Amino acid sequence: MRVFVTGGTGLVGSAVVAELLGNGHTVLALARSDASALAAEEAGAEVLRGGLADLDILRAGAAQADGVIHLAFTNDFSSAEVLAKSVAEESAALAALGEELVGSDRPLITVSGTPYASGGSLSTEADPVPTDGPVGGRGRAVTAALGLASRGVRSAAVRLPRTVHRQGAGGFAGMLTGIARQSGVSGYPGDGAQRWPAVHVLDAAVLFRLALEQAPAGSAWHAVADEGDTVRDIATVIGRRLGLPVESVPPETYGPLGPIFATDQPSSSTHTRQALGWEPKHPGLLEDLENIQP
Repeated sequence: MRVFVTGGTGLVGSAVVAELLGNGHTVLALARSDASALAAEEAGAEVLRGGLADLDILRAGAAQADGVIHLAFTNDFSSAEVLAKSVAEESAALAALGEELVGSDRPLITVSGTPYASGGSLSTEADPVPTDGPVGGRGRAVTAALGLASRGVRSAAVRLPRTVHRQGAGGFAGMLTGIARQSGVSGYPGDGAQRWPAVHVLDAAVLFRLALEQAPAGSAWHAVADEGDTVRDIATVIGRRLGLPVESVPPETYGPLGPIFATDQPSSSTHTRQALGWEPKHPGLLEDLENIQP
C-alpha cells in the first residue's frame, strides 16, 4: 500500500514508517518543518509539507493514498489550555482525514490510549475510551472515526499504553524521568501502587502495520506488552539510574495530566494477540529503563 502517515518522524511515527517500508509498503509522510522533512526523506518516505491545521493538505494526502495512519499530536502538556487546543486541532484533522476516505473502504488507523477499567481489573479492547477528563476530546474524535465504519471507511484504533518506550525514553515514564532530572527527586503520585501498561516502540510499530493490513472496520486494538508496572517500581529504577531519592509527590506535580498519573490503569492485549497474531518481542519497560543515562 501507499500509506499517508501523520506524525511520521516522532518516537512512534519513525518506527511505524520504518516498519511499513520494511514490509513492502510506500510512505507519504506529512512534515511541518524542514527538519521533519529531511528525517522523513532520509528514512525513505516521500514528503508532503504541512501541519495538522492544514486541512486541505491532509485531504490531499489521504486522497492519494491507499490508507492513512494518523499519529501526530503535540508533546506539550504544560497547561490545560495548551492541551485543549492540541486536542481540538487533532480532532478537526482526524475528521478531515475520515471524510476524505468515506465510501472508499480504505483503512484509517488512528491512535488513542488504553482505557481505565474500574475495580482494579485489566482494561480490554471491548472497553470504551474515556470521553471526559483532560484528553477526553481525543476519545470523542477516535470514537467518531471508528463510527465511519458505517460509511465505507475501514477505520481502526490502536490504543497505546501510558508508556511507549525505547532505550529508556518515551511516554509517561519518560516524563517521570524528565521531571526527576529537573526536581532532584524521582517521584510517584500517592503510594505509587497504581499500574501503568507499557510497550516497546518497535513492537507497537508492528501492530500499526498489522492493523493497516488486517483490522476490520470499527475495531480497536491494544498495543500492550507489559500489563501494568507500578509507578513506584518505575520511579525506583529512574531514581537508581539518576542517583536521586525516590519519594511520593503531589499529583499536581504533573500538571494537567496529574489525575491520569494518579489512576490505576492496567490493560490487557489478549484479544489483539489472538486476533492479529501480534507478539511483542522487545524488552519490557523496567528492563529498558536501565538504559537511562545519569
